[in-house]
Amino acid sequence: MGAAAGRGPGRGGAGRGAARGGGGARGAADAGLPLRHPAALAAATVAAAVVALSVTTLIWDPDLGQHLTVGRAIWQLGGVPQVHLWSWPAYGRPDVLPSWGFRALLAPFWEWGGLPGLYAWRWLTTLGAFAALWAAARVMGARGLSPLVALVACALVYRQRSQVRPETLVAVLFALQVLALEARRARPAIASWARDPVWWTVPVALAWANVHVSYWMGFALLAFHALDALLGGGPAPPAGRGRLARAAPFAAAGLAGAAASFLNPFGWRALWQPFEYWLTWRHEPIYRSIGELAPVDWGVNLTNGLPALVVAWPALALWRAARGRADAVELLLCALFTWLGLTTQRFLGFYALAAAPYLGRGLAEALAAARRGRPAPAPWARAALAASACVAAALPELARPEVPLGLGFARGIAPEAACERMAEWGVSGRGLNPFGLSGHLLLRFWPDRGRLPFMDIHQTGTAAERAAYQAAMGGGAGWRALDDRHRFDWVLMHRHPTARVPLLDALDADTAFALVFVDDAAALWVRRSGAMAPVAAARAYALLPGGDAGLARLGQRAASDSALRREIAAELARQMAESPRHAEALRHRSNLALLEARWEDARRDLEAAAALAPNLAGVHLRLAAIALEQGRPRDALAALARERRASGASADVLAWEGEARERLGERDRAAARYRAALARDPRHARARAGLARLGAR
Repeated sequence: MGAAAGRGPGRGGAGRGAARGGGGARGAADAGLPLRHPAALAAATVAAAVVALSVTTLIWDPDLGQHLTVGRAIWQLGGVPQVHLWSWPAYGRPDVLPSWGFRALLAPFWEWGGLPGLYAWRWLTTLGAFAALWAAARVMGARGLSPLVALVACALVYRQRSQVRPETLVAVLFALQVLALEARRARPAIASWARDPVWWTVPVALAWANVHVSYWMGFALLAFHALDALLGGGPAPPAGRGRLARAAPFAAAGLAGAAASFLNPFGWRALWQPFEYWLTWRHEPIYRSIGELAPVDWGVNLTNGLPALVVAWPALALWRAARGRADAVELLLCALFTWLGLTTQRFLGFYALAAAPYLGRGLAEALAAARRGRPAPAPWARAALAASACVAAALPELARPEVPLGLGFARGIAPEAACERMAEWGVSGRGLNPFGLSGHLLLRFWPDRGRLPFMDIHQTGTAAERAAYQAAMGGGAGWRALDDRHRFDWVLMHRHPTARVPLLDALDADTAFALVFVDDAAALWVRRSGAMAPVAAARAYALLPGGDAGLARLGQRAASDSALRREIAAELARQMAESPRHAEALRHRSNLALLEARWEDARRDLEAAAALAPNLAGVHLRLAAIALEQGRPRDALAALARERRASGASADVLAWEGEARERLGERDRAAARYRAALARDPRHARARAGLARLGAR
């Protein structure tokens, strides 16, 4: 175990704690290159570049607008608002802003740096957090370059939580807390309380309580290290002192950190929020509808290596335990954050952060044990191997089309054009919106009280108000009850394909409201009477609806009515003129062209739609159908491959692939595609007809 393992005899000795925690296990991994070696620096540079690239994705978080608005307000008002200013039903009520510190720090990045400033924030916080975790791994004894690979693997899981959110700043605080506590554990003795790294956790606690409701995690880390100290880990206590003396510094630091946490603008109310959520809010329907509060979605966590991480971290921890180096802190962290991350997607970023230093240590020790007695490769060979492993691990995740790399805002998420038309047409008064649109409304209009959201990103309001809102999103009686209570002047709703709600169809059917704007991101209705009557009279669509049910009915009518098709085309042209986000309008116009066998017109519209929204479902499927109609089966297969990437291998995609293979004379491959389509939909007419033509079953 090395010299550190022999510093104290028996179960209570300091050496046992050091070995269990990792500080005394350095001998197993000491073959690593020194950091100053050019090969080590080169490998570290590649790892850092991969980590930075992993978070260089388009910004899509709808909450960002409110973060920026509140930060700007703090600077403009010269203090942190104590009352709610961000939605009109709750306006003026006492409020808590637990993330005020993050927002105040972020605002200058946006005001002075714009979009590059937001990316600078992502790069700085991500690299800062993982650099601190790498330092923690080295403090625990991890040597060599393999910990870099472990950190990259964890960063790939972390990237899904790397949008510009409070958690990005918390990641740095979390990593600093881990580093401080592991630095303490690695010391054989503490000369005086003033030199004890445990006190570094107090300023971290102060900052954390002013940044995010996850501040309790810092105290959990302290508690785990206190328990480890009671079991004999960490520095030796002064002579004549028992095991309780080992835990005393953690208790003192915890009390000091708790006192410091109350130094926030909202006192105990801010500190109570995570407990209020756990005890009460999480049971409300509105919170159960939020995707990030649901259990992990394995379908979107395959290429980032999450399944491997879930297996590798506990496996390495148990392997160390079997070799006499059980680490209570690691085992407790693994249990807590695996449970949190897998049951609530919001915690996956914290899970990756918690795993990073311990996975790095375990991997370094396992590789050192595997090569014991054999000479290590040359430094540059080891650096090349580590760098190649970092890049290879990242490639599948970085290639995901649904999480594109790039600098900019994701298209079709924010209701930019709808807000521009609201300003242009004077749409104002009491509005209703899904809370996912409130960020952009605030960024565009605050402090205009006539265009404040109904509900902000924190679902601010009483339990009764949240329940009424959630019922209204379902349409029907819930919508009528909420409108009777508030008599809305305007309603702005999502139209993103993954965010459609029944209220869109209910608004189409409500004769008191008129649809006046619609694009890929949002639809806007105004009341036909009252202050918005002039807007409704001048701007109402006569035919186009905002919901899917209305579109389906309109399509059925258009199939047999050429005059109606011309009227629809005119309204689609208006829709395209009012917003640059009009891929769906192009797709709908292509359907009109297909009904009239105008193949080239349909193809042009579909290709234009694909250029605006590459992942819009159905576009490439229709392009494939046109290619087959024009005798181009290979072009059809290329279009179907793009449709697979956009929306998966549906029964329709497989059936059309079968027909394309059939046109190419590939009978066996065609039959296989038809059978695969029928496996997904046993009644699929095209697949059944294709098998019948081939005389196959």
